Amino acid sequence: MRDYRFIPYEPDKPLELAPDIRKWLPEDHLALFISDVVDTLDLREITEEYLHLQGGHPAYHPAMMLKLLFYGYCVGLRSSRRIEQKTYEDVAFRVLSCDSHPDHSRISDFRKRHLGAISRLFVQVLEICKEAGLVKLGFVALDGTKMKANASKHKAMSYGRMVKKEKELADEVEKLLKQAEAMDRQEDKKYGKGKRGDELPKELRFKENRLAKIREAKQALELEARAEAAVKAKSGKDGKPPEDGGSGSPQTPEAPPKPEKQRNFTDPDSRIMLDGATKAFTQAYNAQAAVDCDTQVIVIADVTQQANDKQQLIPMLEQVEENLGEIPDRILADAGYFSEEAVRSVADGFTEPFIPRERIKHDDPVPPVPRGRIPDNLSVVERALRRLKTKSGQQIYSKRKEAIEPVFGQIKEARGIRAFLLRGLEKVKGEWKLVCLTHNILKLWRHLCLNDGRSAPVFG
Repeated sequence: MRDYRFIPYEPDKPLELAPDIRKWLPEDHLALFISDVVDTLDLREITEEYLHLQGGHPAYHPAMMLKLLFYGYCVGLRSSRRIEQKTYEDVAFRVLSCDSHPDHSRISDFRKRHLGAISRLFVQVLEICKEAGLVKLGFVALDGTKMKANASKHKAMSYGRMVKKEKELADEVEKLLKQAEAMDRQEDKKYGKGKRGDELPKELRFKENRLAKIREAKQALELEARAEAAVKAKSGKDGKPPEDGGSGSPQTPEAPPKPEKQRNFTDPDSRIMLDGATKAFTQAYNAQAAVDCDTQVIVIADVTQQANDKQQLIPMLEQVEENLGEIPDRILADAGYFSEEAVRSVADGFTEPFIPRERIKHDDPVPPVPRGRIPDNLSVVERALRRLKTKSGQQIYSKRKEAIEPVFGQIKEARGIRAFLLRGLEKVKGEWKLVCLTHNILKLWRHLCLNDGRSAPVFG
């Protein structure tokens, strides 16, 4: 008989699990850290909604649901069905749920119902990061990334095509209605009037629904175009004085949308955007983030429908002050954020702007470094641009790429979050805050583990 030397393997041997469920995981595990963080948050905005509920099945505790969502987002698992499945199969999820198994629909409903309150927890987590020394605001880098919408670009239609398709469908619907009326008369004659109750033909129902959707989208684009024209007329951006209708208020100008203006039928708030990474057009949102350059902690997160970043600098900087009660010493952004008005406003607010006027390409020759003191007669914008060309200015600006771009890489590549699950601008804003909140939790966890001399797996 051969004598094999194996470690004993006994599948049927009963195991004795520790009565303390937290002992099922190593003490420095991410799930336990998230549990501790959630236990320190003020959840009254969520819990008070359940204060006077009567009847029905009791709700799962919001703290447990948040722990499941936070841990799921941290490890790139956002599907409510997958999270439910993991409460059976994954020890970490099982520990966070205390061995209960909330149905995926309840997880999804909780996220939708409390998305606004969950997104506002971003500031509380940011305050914890600040207390841990991870937010210094010496250098803050700002950038945007295109995040795919939960909609296909093939479900979008341009205004010009809507006009053409509306007429075609209207003609087809009219033709089908006439055919249906003729058929009704024949059947009335054959079977007697009122003897048949058949529904409209399937083809007619489809075309009528399609026509209604196109007309709704077409009207929405027309309203947007009139609103944009009204804003321009009121501000005099067209170079002409505002028209007065006799009542002292400017008239709303008639401004049809441009023929190429598009609207998506699945997620009307999303837009066709060029993804700078893939160089392909996609149905997307422009997700904005500002990070502390020293720690890559996200201090501001927002989402816009605008494909470019030109108008985002000032609103994002204002949110930094709103969230943390102070402003960064220096703001670093690429040329997409540059405008003389924005640079001037940032400098007037006592923050040094490092924003080039034109995009700096990798193969561009290094511009000559100016010598001597900055002349006193330069404007605020000219001084900022000249300071950027100095050796110290170039060193400072180089921090931008090494701070903000890895953050988007950690979110999209390490965690696999490249598209939104929810639809509509407000819901997408909330989901992006949740993504960035969990990014900060990961940074905080790794910082505290490393400071304690322990290693931590790399999730972000």
